[in-house]
Amino acid sequence: MEDVLMNKKAKQALMKWDPFQMGEGAYEIEASDVVAALQAIDDPTELAKVIQRVYEHSFEIWIPFENCVEMAYQLIAIKFEAKCII
Repeated sequence: MEDVLMNKKAKQALMKWDPFQMGEGAYEIEASDVVAALQAIDDPTELAKVIQRVYEHSFEIWIPFENCVEMAYQLIAIKFEAKCII
């Protein structure tokens, strides 16, 4: 799986996540920001911090860190699958 396909799959996962029950289409910018960060981050904890910060900055609503960690693990799994690391 190439980077473009990985980015698309990761973005779809983030769009389906819907942490604020606003509908899947409400997170386009945030999903793009997190996918960009995913390129350089392999640690789920660090990625979870980025996820929490990006969404909180946009919506001014706090997401529990555990929820962000769960999503980070999903995104890291997508990344590792794409890079054939698993």
